[in-house]
Amino acid sequence: MGELKKGSKKLLNAWAFYDWANSVYTLTIASSIFPIFYSALFLSEKKVVTAFGYDFKSTALITFVTAFTFLVVAFLSPILSGIADYIGNKKNFMKFFCYVGSAGCIGLYWFSLDRIHLSLLFYFMGLIGYWGSLVYYNSYLPDIAFEEQQDSISAKGFSLGYLGSVILLLINLAMVMKPSWFGFDVNISTSILENGTDAEIAEALKKAKNMASFQAMKVSFITVGIWWAGFSQYTFYILPKGASSGHKVTKDVIFNGFKELKSVWIDLKGNLRLKRYLNAFFVFSMAVQTIMLVAVYFGEEEINWGSDEAKTTGLIVSILVIQLVAIIGAVLTSKASSKFGNIPTLIAVNFIWMCLCFYAYFMKTPIQFYIAASLVGLVMGGVQSLARSTYSKFLPETEDSTSYFSFYDVAEKIGIVIGMLIYGFIDQITGSMRNSILFLFVFFLIGIILLLRVPKK
Repeated sequence: MGELKKGSKKLLNAWAFYDWANSVYTLTIASSIFPIFYSALFLSEKKVVTAFGYDFKSTALITFVTAFTFLVVAFLSPILSGIADYIGNKKNFMKFFCYVGSAGCIGLYWFSLDRIHLSLLFYFMGLIGYWGSLVYYNSYLPDIAFEEQQDSISAKGFSLGYLGSVILLLINLAMVMKPSWFGFDVNISTSILENGTDAEIAEALKKAKNMASFQAMKVSFITVGIWWAGFSQYTFYILPKGASSGHKVTKDVIFNGFKELKSVWIDLKGNLRLKRYLNAFFVFSMAVQTIMLVAVYFGEEEINWGSDEAKTTGLIVSILVIQLVAIIGAVLTSKASSKFGNIPTLIAVNFIWMCLCFYAYFMKTPIQFYIAASLVGLVMGGVQSLARSTYSKFLPETEDSTSYFSFYDVAEKIGIVIGMLIYGFIDQITGSMRNSILFLFVFFLIGIILLLRVPKK
């Protein structure tokens, strides 16, 4: 098949369809089923795991591994971006990371505490595969779409990703809640049925269903890997090899991304408004991204759900609530920014986040967690899109906007690393995620103070 022309509908739709393929990772693995599964591995109240020669609190360990992965991503992103600008076959690089991530998701089926290092490697592969493939996916946008098409096709990708991930999550939720519908064994021995008391039979049935649900969670990881790799085939079939051709990867190319970041850093010294805004963004984004990454772990450990079944249902429903409300939040934030301005709106959103941290420290019941999830969705959808568009508005007149956005992305990733490390450290030494979430209150307060210092002109 010959390469399609830039701007063609078929090419644009094929690019956007990768969002449908890979967004299942963020919803099922990063946000919902895996955190619940990970917690279910620990049967005792004291959730401690030995890894790398140390004893870790379970949630602290996964926080540290996530922070390390984002550190690798922050380091790799400029290198990958530099290569993406010069290499003739960026599609192969995108495929590589896609398949690494997909294999990592499938590998999570064998995740266990007995082989914790191999298990964490699979977790790392999923995360690095997702973010690594995004570097190339995003770099395709100016190659396949004209400037006036980019906003709409990017939004279409987001919509497809949301729709696809919710569909698979609902299927996975049905698997976990009704395992017998999908052929998972929920039977108990005939001896208990014939000789056991009603209480013993009920307990055996409950145990069998929990075991089947646990198995269904493991199978859901395989469905994510197959969905991701399978649906991406259409994108890979249609996308061109890459905008550039014939260039060899040299040492200069590899380190070109870092040189661009350095030049942006030097340019920032002469742009007070952009520099002060970036300082504020770095601080509040650190807290926002950390909360989004640990929310389900917090809800699993700190909320009194009453039963394992109620916990699983409640946490996944909370994730779906966040996803739905986030769309409304993005629209409301956009309208608020057009009426009151970007910086005042960001200050208000940060204030809501700050109140949420304080509220989360005291919440204990499922209904309180649902309220928090709704509020998180309301401010989550808006703060990310508004933060990026504000940065875009503050950029100087330049043709090299790619370098500025690369700087923005690296700053965001390093912020996540610092936020996750601080969160995990407090969780590890105090034994409670409540203390960690309360500490994030400080970051939002500092973020508000720094936003107030951003010049109007």
